[in-house]
Amino acid sequence: MKIVIVGAGEVGSHLAKLLSREEQDIILVDKDSDKLAGIDANYNLMTLCGSPTSFSTLRDAGTSHCDLFIAVTPYETSNVTACAMAKSLGAKKTVARIDNYEFMVDESREFFTRIGVDYLIYPEYLAAEEIMTALKRSWVRHWFELHNGEIILVGVKLRNNAPLIGMQLKELAFSQPRFHVSAIKRNHETIIPRGDDRINDNDILYFTTTRDHVDDLLQMCGKVHQEIKNVLIMGGSRIAVRLAALAEDIYNIKIIDNNMDVCRRLPEKCPECEIVYGDARDIDVLREEGIEDFDAFIALSDSSEANILACLTAKEFGVGKSIAEVENIQFISEAEGLNIGTVINKKLLASSKIFQILLDADINSSKCLALADAEVAEMIVKPNSKITKAEVKDLNLTRDMTIAGLVRDGIGMLVKGDTRIQAGDHVVVFCLAGAIHKVERLFN
Repeated sequence: MKIVIVGAGEVGSHLAKLLSREEQDIILVDKDSDKLAGIDANYNLMTLCGSPTSFSTLRDAGTSHCDLFIAVTPYETSNVTACAMAKSLGAKKTVARIDNYEFMVDESREFFTRIGVDYLIYPEYLAAEEIMTALKRSWVRHWFELHNGEIILVGVKLRNNAPLIGMQLKELAFSQPRFHVSAIKRNHETIIPRGDDRINDNDILYFTTTRDHVDDLLQMCGKVHQEIKNVLIMGGSRIAVRLAALAEDIYNIKIIDNNMDVCRRLPEKCPECEIVYGDARDIDVLREEGIEDFDAFIALSDSSEANILACLTAKEFGVGKSIAEVENIQFISEAEGLNIGTVINKKLLASSKIFQILLDADINSSKCLALADAEVAEMIVKPNSKITKAEVKDLNLTRDMTIAGLVRDGIGMLVKGDTRIQAGDHVVVFCLAGAIHKVERLFN
């Protein structure tokens, strides 16, 4: 598949690196040669210096015969314009990153489709949705639903009070057949486990189950669900504004920001929230604002390091749930290893949406979750695909992937060795980074 990405900022360069590992034909375009320097030398892709809104640049990038055109510059106007131009040149599908929620409403979709923008991605809104999920289910690290919750993938970090510690996976499968451990995050590495692997303290386990049995995981993992009512947010960012729009009718929200201009603008954008001018990294400020009375602390400043440290501080004050925006990919594994709860990354969330499009799935029914070093995808099985030719145990799947569960005729079920996958099944696949192209070949 030929993919053109315009915009070599954080999202664009991260996407280009991810997709280049999937054996795709990638060209990355940006008008700043410094951003492109070194990328093509270290990754399996090409770069082109030029304007994203120049017809000659887009022609040189091969846009006329590309399968997917992705515009992720910092400027939504340029992204929309570039997609419209790319579509007119012959690009099959176009994706534009935007910053305006008004563009996301259904009434706007017809306009964007008409001018040549097939998909819109708003990373800040995706992050706000992810935070809402984390607040609703305070005991989980990751939550991934297939077909309205018929199959659920839950990421849970185990402490030394979890009854599962020390158990082999084959013991768990025998005693708890309603759960399947699809992956384990251990010591900064995600592994696809086998039956003789043993569960350790501080592991993050990714369980696949059906919705009727999710609550059983709390006791198994030594967790307690905490009801969230009062939420303290550090940083009045665009994510905070979108989160407030989603959550202000559900939670009592206070936002602290150390920029007076931001604080003056926030009341209009977040009318139901309490706005405080101050530095939430300062312990005295947290005490003054009653940090002990909050159920959740969300750090959304521009600094990943500050967000991580602030969440650690909130935990020391007894806050039950903390959520940190960590935009430095290299910090994610470290952050997940600390006692800070959920980690949010806009680049990974945007990648999830674009992987979904890359897999040529129905955008309305299929989902994809991109982790730091793994992906979880819902795949719809096509007739006569390789995955239907034998029982799962005889498919000779590589060790970098596992079939986590499936939905057949609207009913979710776990996958066992003697399961035979059928055309039309919606299948959840967990695979390590770089293996998604193998998965796609099995299903097409």
